Amino acid sequence: MPTAPDRRAVAVALLVPLVAILALWAFAWPAARIAPRDLPVGVAGAAPAAERMEQRFEEREGAFEVHRFADEAAARAAIEDRTVYGAVVVGPRGPHLLTASAASPVVSQLLREAVTASAPEGAQVRVTDVVATPSGDPRGSVLGASMLPLALAGMAAGAVVTLAGLRGARAAATLVATAALAGIAVTAVAHSWLGALAGDWWTEAGALALTVLAIGSAVAGLAALLGPRGIGLGALLMVLLGNSFSGVTSAPELLPEPVGAIGQWLPPGAGGSLLRSVGFFDGGAAGGAVLTLSLWSALGLAAVLLARRKPAGTGPVEPRPADPAREPALAG
Repeated sequence: MPTAPDRRAVAVALLVPLVAILALWAFAWPAARIAPRDLPVGVAGAAPAAERMEQRFEEREGAFEVHRFADEAAARAAIEDRTVYGAVVVGPRGPHLLTASAASPVVSQLLREAVTASAPEGAQVRVTDVVATPSGDPRGSVLGASMLPLALAGMAAGAVVTLAGLRGARAAATLVATAALAGIAVTAVAHSWLGALAGDWWTEAGALALTVLAIGSAVAGLAALLGPRGIGLGALLMVLLGNSFSGVTSAPELLPEPVGAIGQWLPPGAGGSLLRSVGFFDGGAAGGAVLTLSLWSALGLAAVLLARRKPAGTGPVEPRPADPAREPALAG
């Protein structure tokens, strides 16, 4: 009685629920634990009132990382540089909240609720959106939904290059060309058609291309080193963990620790942060994301270029048929 098919059926029956549990953990657990964790915010204004506002933030231990600024202009500059997500300017007319919905609509709403709750009774909280989301995407939904398609595009590029048997320089050139075309195509949709980005067009295309290249070269590099198993490992890192830990729909500082930090070291998280920087903040705080994506790209391409190619003619050698035995010549 054959047992191999039965074992395969049992393996599939156990593997599918395990994958479902892993995916649920990766996506649902961080979403269910969203809360501020060392979220950078600013306080500006006269010393006594500003100190009281700072103390209110610090009462929520571990939730906020408070930065003090001399005046409203300094606080605005810090928001535009992506040093803080928002700032409270304390003055005689009451607290004035400065936000940046382009940095994170979720954080902007959270700061509104926090400042309104801590304001003196009867005080009117004025709110100014210093860096607002564009009219084409007022809730930031397009950028939040863009990381999964980018991860899938990079994953497909790395897998196709591997399965097509491309090696060395040809594989690297294909990955670079695919990433460049993907960056141009996605920018045409997100910026030109949907109006969801507001930065320099070609800079955005470069950021998107670098993101796809980092993902695709990482997958192809893992496959060059590990064989077909590398594609599965790449899918786990880039699509499952990278996308769910990216924080692009909220903010890395709202995710449970160390999920937010891990997500920023993976290409989807770094790509989302870079796209925000070049799309809304003129490249502010883009250095770390560029470095992360460049490292993934360089390491992946190096693995593709340096992986040893199978020399020609090293396939399985079929045994040569034995020469027929020769009859000894008859003696005369």
